[in-house]
Amino acid sequence: MDPNDFISHLPDDILHHIISLLPFKSAVRTSFLSTLWKHLWKEALLDSVHDVITIEAAITAITSFVDDFDTRHRPRNKWGLIFELGHGRGSLVASISSNSSLKLDFSAGKQEFPMPFDLFLKLNLAPPNRLSRRYIFDWLLEENHPSQREQPPSNTMRVKSLHLISVSHLSNMAVSSLVPKLPFLRSLTIAKCNGLQSLQIKEAKGLRKLVVVDCPHLQSLSFEGSSLKSFRYRGNLVSFRFRGKCNCFPLIRFCECGLLLDDAMIDIRQGALTQWTWDFEIETPFSRGLRKGNHCDCANKYKCFNSILRSIKDVQSLTMCRWFYETTMCKKLPFSNRCPGYYLSVLELWWIDCSMERESINALLCFLKLCPNLKRLNITLDPKCYNLPSTGKFSTSVIVPDKLDDLKVVKIEGFANEEKENFMARRLIPLFGENNPVIISKPNGNCLKHLVKMAKLEKKGKYPYKFEMVENVDENFPDHVHINI
Repeated sequence: MDPNDFISHLPDDILHHIISLLPFKSAVRTSFLSTLWKHLWKEALLDSVHDVITIEAAITAITSFVDDFDTRHRPRNKWGLIFELGHGRGSLVASISSNSSLKLDFSAGKQEFPMPFDLFLKLNLAPPNRLSRRYIFDWLLEENHPSQREQPPSNTMRVKSLHLISVSHLSNMAVSSLVPKLPFLRSLTIAKCNGLQSLQIKEAKGLRKLVVVDCPHLQSLSFEGSSLKSFRYRGNLVSFRFRGKCNCFPLIRFCECGLLLDDAMIDIRQGALTQWTWDFEIETPFSRGLRKGNHCDCANKYKCFNSILRSIKDVQSLTMCRWFYETTMCKKLPFSNRCPGYYLSVLELWWIDCSMERESINALLCFLKLCPNLKRLNITLDPKCYNLPSTGKFSTSVIVPDKLDDLKVVKIEGFANEEKENFMARRLIPLFGENNPVIISKPNGNCLKHLVKMAKLEKKGKYPYKFEMVENVDENFPDHVHINI
């Protein structure tokens, strides 16, 4: 311990009191200060429960805690519960934050060799107003159109966000029983669930955001809902099956039910399972069959980028891996020339690859032809990213990249040396047209380099740009929203 760290030398009771005066999110962040502080916030803000020995009993206690949680007259240190479970099951940490978020963390009881299990979540959510326009009337949905169910008192906690961490075969049934008791849920996060093979989410009528990250054994993900706007996924490419339900009358011209995403993170740098698919459809009760999202007559339409493209057509924040785009790229798509029917609404793109050879850069530039409104581009080279051998699809597709009139900045990271950075910059500069190119490099470490034009060339014909160290550039050009997830 640092002898000058007088605060850490204080007795735990005093540290607990100091932490209890902090906002909840700030209190949790104190766990990153040092090993000594790792568990202090839990001791300060959570009550320990020792007389509950089963997960099922713990879930019952958590439900009661949430139902009785008074947002106006809450004791300062009553933010959750810690259950010391018996029979070697470790502990369960349940905490509620001030933004109506409930987090269940089972990581203390994780096993070295996790048993395989499936997780089935049947939500019981307050349905959205089916006649509302997606953007114009969102506030009406939340404030002026409450569910017809019996409403809780205004000072009672309404859980709108649920985080499930390290669910296992020992806790999956108990978790499944809890979810239907949260009727106001709008966001669901499932993370670090070792052993989870199949995830099914049904009747998610009002769920707006779904995050599934770091579940290494997952093989299939199935979702059924009508209001999903944000889907963020990190892991292997698995079998995805999405069913968007639309209950609108057919004459409603501007219906926007279904899976009209405006935020999509498809971080699948770990590679693909053999039997992966991307099955995206919208079901309507007023028409026979399904209104399908797959409009391609390829031999395997569930592995064609045409169907994937239509499912992300309205996305504004997107993460994409080059190998996934190249694998699924259909020969019938007009990627060599812009076609309005295939435009994406992407404003910020995070592009991930294992290298930036000429063919890989061509793939990126071809994809950018689909994004005429792009404002910010992040490019990450990750040597651990799945490396798909080049298919040669883009070798003659790009000669001069299209100008992006709204492009403000390109940020690149992970490049091995300045030579590779310069090679990348040469291919990207034409994207800015006649505008001053803003290209920022983030080598290994925290320093940043900005591409600048040289006032005088050292040699005739020498490249007129070089990277120089800069400070505080991040204040004007923040990272992509998915990078720190």
